Amino acid sequence: MTEPSALPAVAAPDDDVFEQKAVRLDKRARLMHERTDAAGGAYPVSVPVTHAIADLRARYGDLEPDTQTGERAGVAGRVVFSRNTGKLCFATLQAGGGSRIQAMISLAGVGEESLQRWKELVDLGDHVFVAGEVISSRRGELSIMVEEWSVAAKAILPLPNLHTELSEESRVRSRYLDLIVRDQARRTVLARAGVNASLRATFAARGFVEVETPMLQVQHGGASARPFVTHSNAFDTELYLRIAPELYLKRAVVGGLERVFEINRNFRNEGADSTHSPEFAMLEAYQAYTDYHGIADLTQRLIQDAAIAVTGSTTVTWADGTVYDLGGEWERLSMYESLSQAAGREITPQTSLEQLQTLAAEAGVEEPPHATHGKLVEELWEHFVKTGLTRPTFVMDFPVDTSPLVREHRSIPGVVEKWDLYVRGFELATGYSELVDPVIQRERFVEQAALAARGDVEAMRIDEEFLRALEHGMPPSGGMGMGIDRLLMAITGLGIRETILFPLVK
Repeated sequence: MTEPSALPAVAAPDDDVFEQKAVRLDKRARLMHERTDAAGGAYPVSVPVTHAIADLRARYGDLEPDTQTGERAGVAGRVVFSRNTGKLCFATLQAGGGSRIQAMISLAGVGEESLQRWKELVDLGDHVFVAGEVISSRRGELSIMVEEWSVAAKAILPLPNLHTELSEESRVRSRYLDLIVRDQARRTVLARAGVNASLRATFAARGFVEVETPMLQVQHGGASARPFVTHSNAFDTELYLRIAPELYLKRAVVGGLERVFEINRNFRNEGADSTHSPEFAMLEAYQAYTDYHGIADLTQRLIQDAAIAVTGSTTVTWADGTVYDLGGEWERLSMYESLSQAAGREITPQTSLEQLQTLAAEAGVEEPPHATHGKLVEELWEHFVKTGLTRPTFVMDFPVDTSPLVREHRSIPGVVEKWDLYVRGFELATGYSELVDPVIQRERFVEQAALAARGDVEAMRIDEEFLRALEHGMPPSGGMGMGIDRLLMAITGLGIRETILFPLVK
């Protein structure tokens, strides 16, 4: 008996979907009519699976063609390829992780009635259970020579064309289909899980404690961003989805939890593009008795460990084939010095706003709303310097007026001990020597409140509860924040909507 080649699943054009759905609903009705109390139907409670497809492939994947193992196995999977010919039907079953095995349903193996039922009732996309001997077919394909089968879940809609890649819009809107048809989608989910596990392991090895802080806050803070606003009926008060967990994690350090971290969701009511999402996963960590240099060392270790956990190396290969080196020691670059060198004139914390505005006009850099010295310095740095960074780089020592939660530099007036880490052309993480003086912190909050009063929607507000915590004494500390979605981007080379399993779309 000649084994035919498996044919790809081909989705119907849009105008045929309704007709296909009607036909499949008829098949569902027939299956439901045949249901018994014990089993059957289109959606049975369970099926008697004995083996995982991946385990069978690991054990028998190297069988010689036309080999019988003598082992009987029951497996379940989604039908992604199918060919029905006379006395023998072929189907490729795919498990959730992407492993596949061939099912061979023959007249000799299941009988005439069962074979006919397969032909009439089973469609591409259905989940089916098959049981029989594990063999290698004449072409060397690992297979189940089926002795019994049943539908595990009837698909009412057809699968997309497995030979035509889904558009990005289709992938993010229907991620469940993306996961079915595209290996990269499944690999990205596993990579994300591996990254999170690695981060937790690196922290655990250094004595950090994982905590959870509020998502709903009576006052937003911890970052300069526009919040989402909601209302609590129970408390009859306005609440904010958090933009950062920073102020609560620092309360934990005040309370004696000297090494804490959190991996959770943040929400910022801002634009969405290839590196920004209104909802995103964030890692923040705080360590007592260290500074921004120690936190930079920790951050480098976290990222390099994550890359090794996911790819086996600190040299990663992105989705487009680009090889990128995350290994070694990363450069630490002064913001003001690098800007001065790139702009061809000296720029210091004492350079006036008017001088910066003149330089911006000459360079064609758009002045940010509510411009201050610090905001304009950062805009100019991005214009002149950022695009030239190739290796992972810590950009050190930021203007004081854009960093209200950061300690002033111990030796350079007008800047704070803050760095931003740039990888792959975008900001991946930020780190501070934390401001722990409650008097200076109050002064910074007052300055932020003045900006808010002038219309700056991203400015922070005075947080009296946080200030009260600081007044009880917070030890000298370093802190960092890193986007998990962006970390996946740095390791995989994908865009942010690919690294988020279910991104927000209109």
